[in-house]
Amino acid sequence: MKDVVDSYDATFGTRSSVIAIDEPGGEDRIYPDQVVAHLVQNNRESYHRIAEFVNAFPCDVLNIQHEYGLFGGDDGEWIVELIASIRKPVVISLHTVLPDPTPQHLRVARAICATSSAVVVLSETGREILIESYGVDPAKVRVIHHGVPDVPFRDTAEAKRRFGFQGRMTISTFGLISRGKGLQYAIDAMGAVVQSHPEALYLILGQTHPVVRRNEGESYRRELEASIIANGLSHNVRLVDKYLEFDELIEYLSATDVYLTPYLNPVQIVSGTLAYAIGCGKAVVSTPYLYAKELLAHGRGFTVPFRDASAIATTLVALLDDPALRESTQRRAYKYGRQMTWPNVAHGYGALFTELLPASRREELATSA
Repeated sequence: MKDVVDSYDATFGTRSSVIAIDEPGGEDRIYPDQVVAHLVQNNRESYHRIAEFVNAFPCDVLNIQHEYGLFGGDDGEWIVELIASIRKPVVISLHTVLPDPTPQHLRVARAICATSSAVVVLSETGREILIESYGVDPAKVRVIHHGVPDVPFRDTAEAKRRFGFQGRMTISTFGLISRGKGLQYAIDAMGAVVQSHPEALYLILGQTHPVVRRNEGESYRRELEASIIANGLSHNVRLVDKYLEFDELIEYLSATDVYLTPYLNPVQIVSGTLAYAIGCGKAVVSTPYLYAKELLAHGRGFTVPFRDASAIATTLVALLDDPALRESTQRRAYKYGRQMTWPNVAHGYGALFTELLPASRREELATSA
């Protein structure tokens, strides 16, 4: 959300206002003055108050960055009441589109799309599912990709030197850690990788997901650490337990030869980490969840079966053995990723917002530009 707002304001010289969602336990957060109102997640009356606030507030369009679990009611259905009460264009950005929704989920999703002025999805796959399975009007649906940093195509040598990784082939995965990431299969794969590439280094970058930590502590991380030791991989696999600031994340990606997403959820429709890897021009090996199949098509990366450490290892070794294959894959990924850079995302939103305005308001904005 913050990246969308920041890129939009940087591109158009605006200062967007933000409505924050206060979930239980989050009411005491301190926000910047850009946050002009608060939606109380589990207070139904708050949804009506926010609708009244938006109607009176000096803004042209409301963009709701939607994820299931953020809003109150069954499957977040209270947000439908809010959208229906607003007398301005509402653009809903759906971060999750389930291919096989429950009847209740489908009912709520259809209502959200029907009451919104336009629907943004982050992939072509998401658009197809909304139109074919949910029956959403194709004219309402717009694809605006997950944003990625606009960085140059880089050789890994300089970044490796800064980290002290000289002479090593680096593989990485980043993001919040949970059992659904399938990291145990990646670690098992490294046992076979190091037989032909003893210099290989696999970096698992990121903290444990806060919900996972709250429910089960660091048990999964401890299991991964035990697996690393049991497989004799202490020299070849590192768990970097920290939150990575943007610049540090880009540095790690710059030092990466192959990016790996061994995720276990086949219907995952979006992955910000995969988007970033493509945007930075990395050769990617991934399980074939929906978003990966779309982004890695046409030689932009490689998919392997779910829960198959042997297939992961074979594909990693093929890429590490063949610099020409690795570079050609990287360049195809980087070329595709140019459409996903934050300035392009901002222009996509800007064009959509303008399209939804009354003609008189569009003329007024054009005159003042």
